[in-house]
Amino acid sequence: MANVRDIRRRIRSARSIQQITRAMKFVSTVRLRTAQDRVVAARPYAHQMLSVLTSVAMRVPERSHPLLAQREARNIELVVITSDKGLCGAYNSNILKEAVDFLEQQADNRVELNIIGKRGRDFFRRRSYHVRHEAINVLHRPSFADAAAIARDLIEEFERAEQDKVCLVYNEFKSAVHQRVVVEPLLPIQRPEREHVDDLSRLEYLYDEPPGKILDSLLPKHVEAQVFRALLEASASEHGARMTAMDAATKNASEMIDNLTLYANKVRQAGITKELIEVVSGAASSAS
Repeated sequence: MANVRDIRRRIRSARSIQQITRAMKFVSTVRLRTAQDRVVAARPYAHQMLSVLTSVAMRVPERSHPLLAQREARNIELVVITSDKGLCGAYNSNILKEAVDFLEQQADNRVELNIIGKRGRDFFRRRSYHVRHEAINVLHRPSFADAAAIARDLIEEFERAEQDKVCLVYNEFKSAVHQRVVVEPLLPIQRPEREHVDDLSRLEYLYDEPPGKILDSLLPKHVEAQVFRALLEASASEHGARMTAMDAATKNASEMIDNLTLYANKVRQAGITKELIEVVSGAASSAS
């Protein structure tokens, strides 16, 4: 049985950890508010960009722009967006599991990885998958400049036909306690489904420039916007997951402190009872 001194040492250690987890929870809560506001602000722009793009792309041939070219997906690039730090629950493990499942499903094709985040980089470094590019410290404060640089690199690879398809895997932000891992295609840009073409064709727009010229400017911006939105979604999801994990850790530390305190009291009471019995037994022996 542990003595009271050891138990009290464990209680002090648990309280120190509790202070750290509580502080990390408060920091993540503040950062989550900012990240959530940025996600909410970015979504309408990305959706409206997609709506305009759909309208223009419907009026041009499929091969009118390289980013619309549909090819047999033999060479695929998977952009895996993970965090740079841990202590965020199952945030990274869910993404990495989904990425590995994707790689196994595409075992007959050539798949290259584009890793964003230290956790993903460290995970795939210990495995035999081919990593074409990696970047760190992007989700700490996602900027449109970082997203544009990533998007331009992907566009150049796709236009040179080095990649037939580009997909993103990341955590989509739903709420502070709910994030959903999604795998979505980025390139080639998807044209509208056949069942929606008739509805869209009823809308007539007047364009100052030919549709082909508009696509030359619009399509790269659309890819940049989608990458930026994915980074914002991943950043908000990370802060939400860390806030939830640190809140659970703080509660667990509190329960541990209560249990250890109760156990320490029991050990202390047992020690006092034992000493009393020894004193009484010694006194009885002396009297006899």
